[in-house]
Amino acid sequence: MKTVFSGIQPSGTLTLGNYIGAMKHFVDMQDEYNCYFCIVDQHAITVPQDKAKLRENIRSLAALYIAAGIDPKKSTLFIQSEVPAHAQLGWIMQCVSYIGELERMTQFKDKSDGKEAVSASLLTYPPLMAADILLYKTDIVPVGEDQKQHLELTRDLAERFNKKYNDIFTIPEVRIPKVGARVMSLNDPTKKMSKSNPNAKSYISMLDDEKTIIKKMKSAVTDSDNSVHYDKENKPAIANLMSIYSLCSGKSFEEITEMYKGKGYGDFKGELGEVVAESLRPIQERYHELVNSQELDDILDEGTEKANRAASRMLEKAERAMGLGRKRR
Repeated sequence: MKTVFSGIQPSGTLTLGNYIGAMKHFVDMQDEYNCYFCIVDQHAITVPQDKAKLRENIRSLAALYIAAGIDPKKSTLFIQSEVPAHAQLGWIMQCVSYIGELERMTQFKDKSDGKEAVSASLLTYPPLMAADILLYKTDIVPVGEDQKQHLELTRDLAERFNKKYNDIFTIPEVRIPKVGARVMSLNDPTKKMSKSNPNAKSYISMLDDEKTIIKKMKSAVTDSDNSVHYDKENKPAIANLMSIYSLCSGKSFEEITEMYKGKGYGDFKGELGEVVAESLRPIQERYHELVNSQELDDILDEGTEKANRAASRMLEKAERAMGLGRKRR
């Protein structure tokens, strides 16, 4: 059975885009793959965080994973900082990285542009991401387009290590979902829906209540004519909203077009809000049962134990390959 690894930062409540672009796919993958789902809290501290809020976000994200359908009996869910091998292999990956290739990372250039004081971690976190993936003999990493460059670097680092020291790392395959990979902002269909957007109307949070969801959908931007049909090139705003409708309801674009023939954007957006709220309702109910429960702690304890066993074995192989420490008998 092939292994899948995915990590999400606990830097705010996940959006609808995170759910239908990633988490929904994860639920289906559990039956086919050996899955590791990691809350990458060490990546979150590349920018300043309030410690109480960070801990709250970590717990919230873990509860959302389970509420969305991740089964701890099928998958391993754990917190990155509770598995020391991540930071340890991260340092080794830094030692086989070149400054030039790290400086070429688009996200580093974007986040450091125009800033006087930039944390060194913004430059060096891609090797930590590589470590996250390589520790588990990962075959497949499902990511959005914006992370493809980092995954290519992970492959380069693994191949470089294997050639220079010992052939121990699996070279992961990058997998970008064909449907729902990029759910776009509600107020700008040229940008990805993101929890980091300061405008809360630009995204649907997985924990937004029904009233808020409907209100946000009604305020979503539309295209110039009043026809509901899918045309990504000429009607990007409506194409985005139709994608959301389809992924939340299971209806095809053709069915949605037929439903709103002769109707305006007002009817379409109002009913879309109801469809989204209905799809999130069972997740939210399970989330509230879990978030402050002992059940969640037990799940994370078990996941940490499983991840530590696997990660420690791979770290030991990497250290031995580089000649670190004493020679083991």
